[in-house]
Amino acid sequence: MSNVSARRTPGAGWWVPLVLIMLVLVPVLAGSLRLAELAGGPATLPTKPGIADSPAPVVVHIVSAIGYAVLGAFQFSPGFRRRRPGWHRAAGRVLVVLGLAVAFSALWMTQFYPYPENTGALLYVFRIAFGSSMAACIILGVAAIRRRDVPSHRAWMTRAYALGLGAGTQAFTLGVGEAIFGTNPLSIALLQGAGWTINLAAAEYLLRRSWSRPRRRVRALAATR
Repeated sequence: MSNVSARRTPGAGWWVPLVLIMLVLVPVLAGSLRLAELAGGPATLPTKPGIADSPAPVVVHIVSAIGYAVLGAFQFSPGFRRRRPGWHRAAGRVLVVLGLAVAFSALWMTQFYPYPENTGALLYVFRIAFGSSMAACIILGVAAIRRRDVPSHRAWMTRAYALGLGAGTQAFTLGVGEAIFGTNPLSIALLQGAGWTINLAAAEYLLRRSWSRPRRRVRALAATR
């Protein structure tokens, strides 16, 4: 039985980064089309005010978000972390920079770009709140690993990554929700907020499950003695 487990270990956990990368395929494609448009290619996406006059924040946001989503997915493979701890630490440093670039560029665009059509004050509040929360989670995660608090580090970085993948979930909440509730400012704000909230709730659920496993093992061992 132990030989079978050993053979399975190398592939264990690879489904997690695969699912995470699949979740962001739609925003990655949209971001790539936007970058091609800004580089002089054809306009295939709806025009957003402010981008043509100040494209740098958009470029930083898209490039950082793609790198953060794809590279960060592999941090959630337990087998990969065990086999390549050095890679995990090096990638983590890169992800801190990318994640902060995603959060702060999003905050900058929220603050200084004109409101797109069918958006309003509630969406502005959501973007400020969730963007600031993502940056705060990354900073708290760095502080935790500096004091060698690995569980807290993982928790904060998981929450940051969940917020960073908000656009992936919003592709579904907006796609389905707009067909039902229309495209008024309130519904768009609530549907985008739902994307971030769903991701955070999923992250908290998975974190609580991972925290409960060691306690269950301890209780099981105690019961056998």
